[in-house]
Amino acid sequence: MANHNGLIFDVDLRSHENNLAHRTREIDRERLIVRRGQPFSITLQCSESLHPEHHLELVLHLGKRDEVMIKAQKGRGAGDKWWFDHQGAQDEMLLTLHSPANAIIGHYHLAVLIMSPDGRILEKTDKSSFHLLFNPWCKDDVVYVPDESLLWEYIMNEDGVIYMGTWDYINSIPWNYGQFEDYVMDICFEILDNSKDALKNSKMDIEHRYDPVYVSRMITAMVNSNGDRGVLSGRWEEPYTDGVAPHRWTGSVPILQQWSKAGVRAVKYGQCWVFAAVACTVLRCLGIPTRLITNFSSAHDVDGNLSVDFLLNDRLENFDRGNKKDSSWNFHCWVESWMRRDDLPKGNDGWQVLDPTPQELSDGEFCCGPCPVTAIKEGNLGVKYDAPFVFAEVNADIIYWVVKQDGQRQKIRVDQRTVGRNISTKSVYGDHREDVTLHYKYPEGSKKEREVYEKAGRRVTEPTNGSIEPGQLKLLIKHAKPVFGTDFDVIVEVKNEGDRDAHAQLTVLVMAVTYNSRHRGECERQTISVTVPAHSAHKEVLRLRYDDYVRCVSADHLIRVKAFLEAPGESEPLLTVANIPLSMPELLIQVPGKAVVWEPVTAYISFTNPLPVPLRGGVFTVEGAGLLSATEIPLNGNISPGQKISVKLSFSPVRTGVRKLLVDFDSDRLKDVKGVATVVVRKKYFL
Repeated sequence: MANHNGLIFDVDLRSHENNLAHRTREIDRERLIVRRGQPFSITLQCSESLHPEHHLELVLHLGKRDEVMIKAQKGRGAGDKWWFDHQGAQDEMLLTLHSPANAIIGHYHLAVLIMSPDGRILEKTDKSSFHLLFNPWCKDDVVYVPDESLLWEYIMNEDGVIYMGTWDYINSIPWNYGQFEDYVMDICFEILDNSKDALKNSKMDIEHRYDPVYVSRMITAMVNSNGDRGVLSGRWEEPYTDGVAPHRWTGSVPILQQWSKAGVRAVKYGQCWVFAAVACTVLRCLGIPTRLITNFSSAHDVDGNLSVDFLLNDRLENFDRGNKKDSSWNFHCWVESWMRRDDLPKGNDGWQVLDPTPQELSDGEFCCGPCPVTAIKEGNLGVKYDAPFVFAEVNADIIYWVVKQDGQRQKIRVDQRTVGRNISTKSVYGDHREDVTLHYKYPEGSKKEREVYEKAGRRVTEPTNGSIEPGQLKLLIKHAKPVFGTDFDVIVEVKNEGDRDAHAQLTVLVMAVTYNSRHRGECERQTISVTVPAHSAHKEVLRLRYDDYVRCVSADHLIRVKAFLEAPGESEPLLTVANIPLSMPELLIQVPGKAVVWEPVTAYISFTNPLPVPLRGGVFTVEGAGLLSATEIPLNGNISPGQKISVKLSFSPVRTGVRKLLVDFDSDRLKDVKGVATVVVRKKYFL
C-alpha cells in the first residue's frame, strides 16, 4: 500500500517458523497459528527507513464485526497486556509480538499503522490475520502442564482408545480424534461462534474466551444438539436409518465436517462415547489438555438421593414409572480437561470432569462441568459445576425392590460396591488401559471412603441380605466369554452353606439390553424348584443359542441374566445380575512395505464371517489422521458362513509420523466390527 510518503510495506507472518515454534505445524503450515503467552515474530518490508519522528502502532481486532479491539503497547508491557518491540529500521523490520498468558483465544485481525507525531495515520495495512490458542506449554497459562510426555498424549496425539463393555469384561475400540486435520480448527471456532451465548451477545462471549472454564463449558453444551445449534443428535435405540448408527463412527472428523457443511445442523447420531470423543477433539485442538474417561457401572441418579432404585415386578421385569427413572449404565464416557481453577477455593486445580452427553440440565443447559475430580474424591459437592451429579455417577448405591401386586415394596438387594468400577483412560505410554478409579474415590470399604460419603450427605447403610440365618444361601452366575454368533452356556449356582436342606424356587431371566440398560427383549425364562442339600451346591445350566438371542440383541451385543431365588421361611429372597458382553470378531489389516509421505501405499483388509448365516450389504469404512479421510468400500454379493473376504485400498499419506489406520465393517446382521493398524509414515528424501 502506497501513501504520500512513498513508504511501501508488506507483512510476512513467517508462518513456517512460528508454527514450528508454537507446535501448530500439524494444524497448518501456511496460516499463522500461535499459542498465547509465547512471543512470535513477523517482518515488515519497507521501501525506505522509517522517519525518526514517525512511530508504529499495532491494533488487534477480534470477532466477525471487530467487536473487540486491543491496542498492543510498544516496549515491554505488563504481563496481562499485548506488547511488541522491533529491530532494524532500513528496508526490513522484525516485529516481535508478545501475547499475555490469559489472552483471548480466537481469530485475530492485525492492523499495522505508521503514525505521525501529531497522531495522524500516515499508512495502514490490515490484511494480516492469525489464530491464537491456549498454551499448555506456558507456565503462566492456566492450562499449563509441566510434563512433556503428558502433552504429547493429551494435546498432540490424534489417535485414541475408548474403553467399553462391562467392568469385568472390558474391551476397547480405536478412535481417530484428528484434531489437526484440515479445517478442524476452523470448525472448533465455528462451534464457539454458534453457542447460545455467542449468538445472544457476541462481544461478551469473545471477552470470556480467555477462560478455559467458560470455553470448555460452552463446548460440552455445543457437542450435543439439545436446545442449541450443537453438533450431534443423540439416539439410544434403533432405527438409525435417517442417519449413522452411533457404533459405526470411527472418528470425530467426519462428524465435525458434516455439521459444518450442513450449515450447523445436528449430525445423527451419537451416544456417550461419540459425544465424549468429539469434545476431546475440539478441546485438544484449542489447546486444552484432555483425555477420554470411561466409568464402568455408571449411575444416572435422577432424583439426587445418591441411590439408584430398580423396581421389579413379580416377573423380574423393570417396573415402569414413566420417563424419569434412575438407571445404571454398563459404561459411560466423559472427558477430563486439565486446568487451574482460579474461580474455586484452593485444592480444585487439575483434572476437571466435562460431560457432553445430554443427561440432566445444568443452569438450564444440557451440559456438565467442569467439575474438579478432587472435589468428587473428597465429597466437596458445593463446588461448581454439577458435583452432586458426577459424585452419584461413581458412588451411588444400587437398590433392588420387588413391587408386590398390592403395591407393597420389598427391598431385596443393596449393592454398594458395583457403581464406579475400573474407571479407565488410555495410557500416556501406549495403547493400554490406565485405571484412574483412585482419583475419584478412596479404596472401597475404607474408613476414609465412609467419611467422604457422610460428608456428601449420603446415608451409610449396611447391606440387607439374609434374615434368620444370614447368608445361608448364596446365588452365583457363571459364564465363559462368548463370541457373538456362537451358542454358549450360562451356569446359575445355588450354594447352601447352612446345616439343613433348602427348598427354593429359582427364576432365571435372560434378556437383551443396551449398554445404558434399556431393555430390548426377553430371550429366555425358566422357573424351577430346587432342593439344595446342606453344605453343597446345585447347578442349573442354560444353553443360549444364537438363533434365540439374535432376535432381540442390540448393537451393543449385550445379554443380561437375572437370577432370583425364593426360599420361603428360610431367608429373604436373593437376586443376582450378570451382564454378558458378546465379543466381536477381529478385522485383519496389513500395510506391507514402507510408507512415505505423498506416495501411494496399499492396505489389505480381510474378514471372516463368524455367523451361521450369510451377511448382506457389507461395507468397510476406512479413515486415519494424516493418512486419508473417511472412505467407504462397499462389497458385492453375500458373505457365506465361514467365508473369508479380502479387499485392498490404496492411499497417499499426507503427514509424517506414527499414524493409525482405522477400519469398521458393517452388514445387515453383523455391525461395527473394528480393526486398527499402525502405519509409520516417513519423510520424502530428495537425492
